[in-house]
Amino acid sequence: MNHTGPNPQNNHKTRVVAIIPARYESTRLPGKALLEIAGKPMICLVVERALAAATVARAIVATDDRRIFDTVNSAGYEAVMTRRDHTSGTDRIAEVTATLPDVEIVVNVQGDEPLISARTIDDAVRALENDPHTGIVTTWESIESAADVLSADVVKIVVDDRGRAIYFSRAPVPYPRDAARKHGTLAEALQKEPALLTTFRKHTGLYVYRRDVLLEFTNWPQAELERLESLEQLRALAHGVEIKAIEASSRSIGVDTAEDFARVRSILEEEACSLESKL
Repeated sequence: MNHTGPNPQNNHKTRVVAIIPARYESTRLPGKALLEIAGKPMICLVVERALAAATVARAIVATDDRRIFDTVNSAGYEAVMTRRDHTSGTDRIAEVTATLPDVEIVVNVQGDEPLISARTIDDAVRALENDPHTGIVTTWESIESAADVLSADVVKIVVDDRGRAIYFSRAPVPYPRDAARKHGTLAEALQKEPALLTTFRKHTGLYVYRRDVLLEFTNWPQAELERLESLEQLRALAHGVEIKAIEASSRSIGVDTAEDFARVRSILEEEACSLESKL
């Protein structure tokens, strides 16, 4: 498999598309893509954030729901209806990507992250453009609480000295063995030595793929580690794809619950009020 990408000297020729997977069904917050924030459906806010990135030429919502499709189109943005039997957002994105032969780089922007930074998207795209050995670029944020370290819902990422992803896990990795032994448990160690938090990084859901890597990735069978952790990015590592991990330029919040939605709505409505007061 060839992971070599476009020559960094020809970056202006690179064609970059952001594809945003969006489903209506959600276990914890059904219909969240269409919930309104500051007068707009959340999915449209995500499209706006993606299009605000200087590197992104086009943004497409990939959905299997006619309500989302119609809402996005009515707002003047692009949407594509996909099959309903996809097991992941990545498979949905790959279906759309297969119809775009001229695209070289695909940005997977999560449809429930209306706080995603355009700068983070640009940094990730440029990191891929400038490193011909990298097949995927993803992002991470620092972890600020012991609860997040211990939570299986917060995915941790381990990177090497070159910023390459070594592993992703729902477990606390890398594990500070000596500190945990000293204090009896990891939870106690984190409480007694809060500086240990800097050991951990939270993996965030932005991915930037070379087109060929994305299409091959979705055709590979699940890897054993992927099944164990329920983390599909481990499939790419198992097949030797180099994943570069960069720090997000600002923190984002994925909307999974009503509480998340309330937090995000408060932040964005405050931003909207602040902008109006300056006009």
